[in-house]
Amino acid sequence: MSELNQRFLSLDVFRGLTIGFMIIVNSPGSGAHSFAPLVHAAWNGFTPTDLVFPSFLFAIGSAMSFSLRKYVAEGNLTVLRKVIWRTSVIFLLGYLMYWFPFFRIDAAGNFIEAPFSGTRIPGVLQRLALCYGMGALLVLYIPRRLLTILGVALLLFYWALLLIAGDAEAPLSLTGNAVSKLDLWLFGPGHLWHGEGIPFDPEGMLSTLPALINLLIGYWTGEFIQKNGKNYETVARLMLTAVVLLFAAYCWQPFFPFNKKLWSSSFVLLTSGLDIMIMAVLFYLLELKNSHKACWPGFFVIFGKNPLVIYLISELMLTVFWMVRTPSGKNLYDFLSIEVFQSIVSGPLGSLLFALSVMMFCWLIALLMDHKKIYIRV
Repeated sequence: MSELNQRFLSLDVFRGLTIGFMIIVNSPGSGAHSFAPLVHAAWNGFTPTDLVFPSFLFAIGSAMSFSLRKYVAEGNLTVLRKVIWRTSVIFLLGYLMYWFPFFRIDAAGNFIEAPFSGTRIPGVLQRLALCYGMGALLVLYIPRRLLTILGVALLLFYWALLLIAGDAEAPLSLTGNAVSKLDLWLFGPGHLWHGEGIPFDPEGMLSTLPALINLLIGYWTGEFIQKNGKNYETVARLMLTAVVLLFAAYCWQPFFPFNKKLWSSSFVLLTSGLDIMIMAVLFYLLELKNSHKACWPGFFVIFGKNPLVIYLISELMLTVFWMVRTPSGKNLYDFLSIEVFQSIVSGPLGSLLFALSVMMFCWLIALLMDHKKIYIRV
């Protein structure tokens, strides 16, 4: 098999690492605060948790560098159909995930229908879908050099747009940013996330534009690895690219702070640089030093074989935990995290233990699916 066509283990392990860490940070449990690195930055700033979603986009882009080449051989019409179909299905799954279980329980304990008017429209899978759809069309139909220029221009344009369209006094604040203004105009407050105490969605439509660059950089990284092959030059050039992006990110940061919820342009450069650096380390260990003979890469590859399904299972399972009531009156989520895990180890360690347990349960499902040769692709 040629270097160009072979699959690299480092890319699959990266995807599995991302899914595993995403489940951990999304499952902190109740009754105690998580360790600081496992919590998103409140607004401006950066924590390891803020790297998860950009890494998911980066992994999708890397996978695209393999899959899109097969589409091209099938003709333009087939490519367009597949890209539009996949984008639509992933977006719909994301919407249905937030609507699930399609009913609510009122204060009197009665089951009532969950209205469409109160269901969140933007979201994680929705952003993944939009970035995939836009990214696939761009890399297929726009020359690489022009697309690179457009990517840089988009990051600069997004910065300028937030400064111009946001509130004059505080254009990058929670209440004065242009991302929120556009989402409120498009969807209204009932269809947005309210986790900040006001209708503001961290996966808003406008901030999806810079997120697209994370996916494109993932695509270019996967493409570069395939073309350059297994050698030390590949690692060196990846590391050099990562350092350049990180340097640019920290130079931009004083003027456009790292902000995951606004997906600031400096945040794009920071997370892309870190992802390329992680990829370079994995490539060195797995492709050059033959660490694939150890057992740990296989653990993460299991996650990466059904990433979309495992993510959905993890989120829907937690939703069910919130809905199910125990005899003590607590929901199952609170009961397990407080009465069980916090009684074993209190504080942040108990929270981490609960999150790891959820992650391992999902991994067992992924292992069973792999054993049964069940691989679900959209």
